[in-house]
Amino acid sequence: MVSTVSTVAYLGLEARSVEVQCQIAPGMVGFAVVGLPDKAVAESRERVRAAISALGLALPPKRITINLSPADLPKEGSHYDLPIALALLSAMGLVDTEALAHYVVVGELGLDGKVAGSPGVLLAALHASSRNMGLICPAVQGPEAAWAGQIEVVAAPDLLALLNHLKGQALLRAPEPGVADPPKGGPDMKMVKGQETAKRALEIAAAGGHNLCMVGPPGAGKSLLASCMPGILPELTPAEALEVSMIMSVAGGLDGGRLVRTRPFRSPHHSASMPALVGGGARVRPGEVSLAHLGILFLDELPEFQRVVLDSLRQPLETGEVSVARANNHVTFPANFQLVAAMNPCRCGHLGDAALACSRAPRCAADYQAKISGPLLDRIDLHVEVQAVSAADLVLPPPAEGSAEVAARICGARNIQTQRLAGTGLRTNAELDGDALAAFATPDEAGRKLLAQAAEAMRLSARGYTRILRVARTIADLAHAEQTGRIHIAEALSYRRQAPRN
Repeated sequence: MVSTVSTVAYLGLEARSVEVQCQIAPGMVGFAVVGLPDKAVAESRERVRAAISALGLALPPKRITINLSPADLPKEGSHYDLPIALALLSAMGLVDTEALAHYVVVGELGLDGKVAGSPGVLLAALHASSRNMGLICPAVQGPEAAWAGQIEVVAAPDLLALLNHLKGQALLRAPEPGVADPPKGGPDMKMVKGQETAKRALEIAAAGGHNLCMVGPPGAGKSLLASCMPGILPELTPAEALEVSMIMSVAGGLDGGRLVRTRPFRSPHHSASMPALVGGGARVRPGEVSLAHLGILFLDELPEFQRVVLDSLRQPLETGEVSVARANNHVTFPANFQLVAAMNPCRCGHLGDAALACSRAPRCAADYQAKISGPLLDRIDLHVEVQAVSAADLVLPPPAEGSAEVAARICGARNIQTQRLAGTGLRTNAELDGDALAAFATPDEAGRKLLAQAAEAMRLSARGYTRILRVARTIADLAHAEQTGRIHIAEALSYRRQAPRN
């Protein structure tokens, strides 16, 4: 007799059905797990053996074979422990096979029989919901699974409690969905003294989802400006919150089953490797670009990152997703993030200041900025110089306008974009392309003439041309203008980085 329990394998943000099949047959005593298991799955033998022993039971002295079907799909992670244990107990006649037939099972087992949390429970719950099945999961992740909707969730604290529930002796309470995280804002923009141009660029970037690069000397406030951005961005919509929470679930980052409501703000150190930034590794996991999905990826000290790591951002910046190819599988993660970068103008950081600049200026600036490839810079919509803050600015009282006032304008501009782009599948002006760009961002006659002249004088690429139109459309939305005009094109051009001349 072969007993079967349903579980899942995670490939990116996709949960695929896996059957855990258990057979107990006469022969040499052994316990084998087959079906392309990784090291964590292969080690589940000992965890399952110890957990069943903690119940006061012993495995039969026969040959036990666990098959994870389909056998050609790689199996990774510790969430196979609980389905393997239940399939084994079912084959031993201690659990009714029919009672397990309507559940998808995930969970890691401890040696004492307790059921520990494992990444990806929200994806497993959504997969179970799509198949009209229930879910058996760890008790600590019951609130997370309950967000999947109207499905039966059995959140088990340990193996003994789960067996009693399945036998109807002591039913477990259905978990309630975890309370969504309260919105978290960054520093208030009132803390920023001066820097009016940079604050205007930050507002435009937040309103349209555009990429931004700030260049300025040390201590000018670049990092402070970037950290203010979460406080002026609109909250995630319910659909976006579920999307972000699914990525956090796969990464094991959901705390207490609470959905994420604040847009992500990720700030990796400049020593980050390519797998850390774009995803990958021996067990493919989402990188920083995916963890920043629908939020901000802040790269401070941009030229200090390895060049090959920075160039790996070019594809996700264009497509909004990242594909990680491996010999045994191919995984795609969403990566629709907003890049905010900060850098010094040169290695010493004081280019243009005769008293502080190094003796190699301006050659040191050219060498330092050459670490960033032209194609990556071409994908950044707004480039702004952040000047050093003077002592006169520091003694001034805080500005009257803070994050709340700026956020209100950004919310108004985002609402305009939402109404305009309804039914297109697009969210912000930064995603405009093709027919949508022609329909919504075409400037008036005066604007077209100015843009044509600027494209020739500034040697704009086709990508740069379209990004100017997107930024100008956002500036027009902030001004509540129906059509993009010459003044909006002119301001957008002022933020564009010019190609170096030979």
